[in-house]
This record gives sequence, structure tokens and C-alpha cells, in this order.
Amino acid sequence: MEKEQRYIQKRLWKARVQSILFYLFRIFPINQKKIVFCCIEGSTGYSCNPKYIAEELIRRKAGYQLIWLVNEKGKKFPKEIEVVENTLWNRAYQLSTAHIWIDNSRKQLEVRKRKGQLYLQTWHAKLGFKPTCLDRGASFSKIAYLVSKHDSDMIDYVLSNSKWYDKTLPTGMIYSGKTLRTGSPRCDGLVGDREGARKRVREKYQLPKEVKIVMYAPTFRGGSQETERSIQVGEGLLEYQRVIEAMERRFPGKWYMCLRLHPQLVARGLCQKEGIKERERVIDSSKEDDMYEILAGCDAFITDYSSAAFDAAVMRVPIFLYAEDYKEYEKERGKLLWDMRKLPFPLATNEEELEEEIQGFKESIYQEKLEELFLEAEMVEDGRASARVADWIGKWIQNGKEISNRD
Repeated sequence: MEKEQRYIQKRLWKARVQSILFYLFRIFPINQKKIVFCCIEGSTGYSCNPKYIAEELIRRKAGYQLIWLVNEKGKKFPKEIEVVENTLWNRAYQLSTAHIWIDNSRKQLEVRKRKGQLYLQTWHAKLGFKPTCLDRGASFSKIAYLVSKHDSDMIDYVLSNSKWYDKTLPTGMIYSGKTLRTGSPRCDGLVGDREGARKRVREKYQLPKEVKIVMYAPTFRGGSQETERSIQVGEGLLEYQRVIEAMERRFPGKWYMCLRLHPQLVARGLCQKEGIKERERVIDSSKEDDMYEILAGCDAFITDYSSAAFDAAVMRVPIFLYAEDYKEYEKERGKLLWDMRKLPFPLATNEEELEEEIQGFKESIYQEKLEELFLEAEMVEDGRASARVADWIGKWIQNGKEISNRD
């Protein structure tokens, strides 16, 4: 307890000192056409919901100044976006002089918002399994609460895709403000030109056009709320070839597996440890900035606790849950937001069960349950989320006052 308190005081003291820059840069006026984007504190590139909002703004040629804060400037971005290294100095200047902030994760403790600025929080998950913030109970640390509360107090609107998600926000995000029921911009491509996406993915990985792909995306494990973060690489990764063979027995055609590991695991070299490049018919897409460009071209999806399962569901493809540590995960993380055994997605806790679930997959029953899930959640994912957000931004900047997305 004493150690945690010292850590919190250190973080708060550091944030107060660093926040001075945000006040100093208020000598510069707010640029009414300037929009600053960021993803996961700058650790990822051109991806997630902010990417698809930016794409739509670029397509409209509305004359916005688009800035993207990123930790590695070598990542690829459209020429219309000014890429800025996410240093404290740059972050303070760019955010202090922007009219609009668009982010998919928490802003740092030192960040200060000024009057006249708009903060749109897209978040990086909507419908999901994992409890967050207050829903985590005792496993939600004090410093995590302070960071979350600081960010939520600055947010003007949170993008939503469902009534279910709206209801989770007070405890799941410590946010009781306004939402925009636009849908998730990153899901637009999942319900759009699927054939085009399939073609692009197969060309990218030099695969025959007729092959089928199942994406496997296990989630991050361990240490996410500790004062000093740790990374656990469990023994729960699938036997890839076994899954490929099971898919081929149930669904006609030649199958490949696309592996999408969490960035933290990639950084620790798990792909090399697993020998992914040497695996037959296994594609490693772990280092791709945008998972959803690849997912849109896939024919099935396997995960454990990733909210991407609900996103992939809008494609109406088979989705399987492989959660060998189900009980242990709930014990560490907190009670999951859905009973995984009551969802449309077949659940397996070992590889034998997964094979059985794949073999016994019933398409018609699965599709009926998906529709029931979407109705229960009152979900909006029709491929027009980015357009709705862009419309809303245009009206906000033009009118210079609060508007409603339902006007």
C-alpha cells in the first residue's frame, strides 16, 4: 500500500510539472480547422476508429489540417496527414492549438484541455467481454482510476454503436456524458466491399484468390493494472495446423491461418519464438498497423476475449472462442460482461472442444443467434459510421456550437 501511494504521488507530481507546457502554449490561438488524432498513446500507427474518420475527412477535401501523433514517425500515413512525433513538447503544442481531438484511448495525466476545444473519444472497443474501470472491482488500481477519471472529465462525446454500450459507460469508462450513436468507423470496411477486401488481402500475402483465411487473435494477458506493467505469455496458443485441418473438414476449400498477436507480445519476440514464418499456411499479420484491413478479407475468426469478436460478427462469418483459462481469467480480470456460453459464438476451453465446435458448427442457428444479439444490444453497424462522424464534425466547425447527431 505504501509503495503504491509513493508511485501515485510520483505520477501526479510528474504530470503537474509536465502540464505547465499545456498552459504555456495557450499563448497561441486555437486553429479552428486543426484536428489532432492519436491511437493507443501513439504506440500504433494509422489504425482503428481514428484512421477511418481521417479517411473520410480526406475523401471530402474539406480543408482540415490533420495532425497525427505517433511514437514511430516511420509508419505509413496518407500525404494529407502531418505526422508528428509524440514527444511531450509536440503533444502539448499540437493538442493546445487544435480545435478537435480524436483518440481511441486515454490521454496522459499531464494533458490539459482548454475552453473552445472538442474531444471526441472513439475508444478501441464497443461491445466486448472484458470488464474495465469500476467493473473490474478490486483489481482496478488507484492510479488507473486517476488516469481514467482525468481523461473522462475532458471528453465531450464518446462514439457509440449500441444502447448496450451506452449503459456500460458510467462504470466501464467512468463517463456519464454525451454519446454519438454513429457506429464504429473501423467496422465500416467489414460491412462494405468485402470482395474487394478479400482480393486485396490475398494479393498482399501472395495467396491464390480461392483460398479461405481464419484469423486467430488472442488477447493481451497480465499486468495491465499493476503499478509496474508485466507481460505474461501463456501456454494457451493454438496448434495452428490442427485448427487449419479442422476448418477444412467442416468448411470446403483450402484454409490458411492469419495470426494477429497483441503488440506487447510482438515486442517481446513471440512470433520468433513460435517460428511463425516457418509454419506452413500460417500468415503473421501481427505487425500490421490496421488489423481491420486484414480482418475484412477473412472468412472466419477465432479469439479468446477480444471485442473484435463482436466486430467480426457484422461480417456474418463463423466466430469461435478459445478460452482455456476462462475461470482463471475472470478471477484475475473480474467478471466478464457477457456469459460467453450464451453468445452465438461457440466456446471451447481446450483444443479437443474447439475441434468439436468447428465440426458441429450449424450455420442457420448461428445466423439466427447473431440477429438476436444485434437486436438485444440495439447495435448500429451499417458501414456509415465514418460518414456520420465526418458530417457531425463539419456541422460542429461550421456552426461553432453544440449540435446533436440525431438532428
